[in-house]
Amino acid sequence: MAATDSGSSTQPSYKASDGKHQRPAFESWGRYPEYEADIRDLHWQSDFPHAMEGVHNGALPVGMGRSYGDVCLLKDGTLLRTTGMDRLLAFDTTTGLLTAEAGVTLAQILDFAVPRGFFLPVTPGTKYVTLGGAIANDIHGKNHHIAGTFGNHVTQFELVRSDGAQMLCTPTENPDFYAATIGGMGLTGVITWAQVRLKPIVSRMVDYQGIQFHGIDEFLDLTQQSQSIEYTVSWIDVTSTGKNFARGIFMQGDHSQVPAPLKVSSKPKLVFPMELPGWALNGTTVGLFNTLFFNKQIKSRVSTLQDYEPFFYPLDAVLKWNKMYGKRGLLQFQYAIPWEYAREGTIAILQEVAKSGLASFLAVLKAFGDVPSPGMMSFPKPGITLALDFPIKPEKSFALFDRLAAMTHEFGGRLYPAKDARMTAPQFRAFYPQWERFARYKDRALTSSFWERVTEGEGDR
Repeated sequence: MAATDSGSSTQPSYKASDGKHQRPAFESWGRYPEYEADIRDLHWQSDFPHAMEGVHNGALPVGMGRSYGDVCLLKDGTLLRTTGMDRLLAFDTTTGLLTAEAGVTLAQILDFAVPRGFFLPVTPGTKYVTLGGAIANDIHGKNHHIAGTFGNHVTQFELVRSDGAQMLCTPTENPDFYAATIGGMGLTGVITWAQVRLKPIVSRMVDYQGIQFHGIDEFLDLTQQSQSIEYTVSWIDVTSTGKNFARGIFMQGDHSQVPAPLKVSSKPKLVFPMELPGWALNGTTVGLFNTLFFNKQIKSRVSTLQDYEPFFYPLDAVLKWNKMYGKRGLLQFQYAIPWEYAREGTIAILQEVAKSGLASFLAVLKAFGDVPSPGMMSFPKPGITLALDFPIKPEKSFALFDRLAAMTHEFGGRLYPAKDARMTAPQFRAFYPQWERFARYKDRALTSSFWERVTEGEGDR
C-alpha cells in the first residue's frame, strides 16, 4: 500500500472563541462531567502546532472520546480532534507492520487487516477508538497475561510538540518520550502517525469456552488453569448475595487455526433509541438481567466456534449504548490490585458494592499478567482488575466511588485514568508516584481536566 502524503499545501485558519457563539459539544463516553471547549479538527501533520494559534486555557488532542471520564475533556480549553488524520500509510505483509495516522480507528484497521489475514495484537472491548488514543491510554485487552498492553506492540511513532519540534520515538530513539507518551494521556504532544505490529490469523473464528463459576476462588482456579489460552475475561454478577455471591461466567478463547474465509465485518445497524429514565437501571432490573444472563448458559461449560465480533466487541453491535444510563450519564470504576491482596480486595469491594444498593449493569473481571509495559504511566500491574459501570445517582454514586477508591489504595492497587472521573489528587499521587517524572515530558501547552484535577495545578513543575 502506497504511503499517503502527510503534508498540506494550505493551512486552516483558526481563531479564538469570542464567547458569543455556542461551542460544539464533545462528550466522553460516560457523558460526565459536562464541559465546554472549542474543537479544532486536525487533518494533516502540519496542522499542529498551527492549530494552537489564539488558544487560551490550554489544549488537548482527542480522538473518538471513548474514555469514560475527563481524561479526554478540557473545561473552557481547546480540543484538537485527530479523527481527520485517518490515512493508512504502509503495510508489510511479511512482518505485519502497519503504519497509519493517529486518527485511524481500530475498526478501520480491522477492515483493512482481517481480509489480509491479520488482527490487532491487543484490543479493548470496543473497536471505535483511535490508534493515537490506544497509545495514549496504553489500552489492554483479554490477552494481557500473554501479550501485555497495546504499547508493547508499537514499534515507533512521530510526536509533534506545540513548539513545532518533531520527534521519532522508538525504544532506542528518544526513549524517554516513547515511554512517557505510551499511557501519557495525550499530554506529551500530538502523535501524528504510529507503527504497530499486527498478528497473523487464518480465520475470523475464535475457539470459545464459557465456564460458570461460583465465587472468587473458582475464578482464581480457572485463571490459573487458563494461562496458556490467549484470551480470558469474566462477566461477574455484582448484585447477588449469599450462595450466589460473585458468581459469573469465565470466557476464554484462542484464534481458530482452521482456515476459513476472512471478510470485512458488516456495519452495526442497531442504535440505542433513547435515553432511559434514571430509575430504569436499579438493583431489581439489573439483578433480574444478571440472573437471566447467568442461567442462559444451561450447561456449566460450553464450547463453540464464535466470530471475533461478538467475542471481542459485544457492545459495539449497538451504537450509542451509553444512552441506556440516562441523561446524567455513567461512572466507570476500574482498579488493578496486586496478587498479594487481589482475592481479599476483590471480595471486600464486591461486598461494598452489594451493600450500597447500586447496581452495575456491566461488570468485567480478569487477571493481569506480568508482561511489563513500556509506558511510564501505564495502568496494568500483575493481579486482578475489575471494571464496573454505574448510572449516576449523585446522592449515592459519588460517595460509593470515594469509598471504592480509598479501598483500592488500602489494598495496594490503582485506578485507570481512562475510566476515571472521581480520583483525588492525593490518590493519584499514591497510585502513580512516578507522576512527577512524567510531568517533565509533558508539553506545557497541553493539559486536560483530568490532569488539572489530579495534580491541582502542579503538573508542569
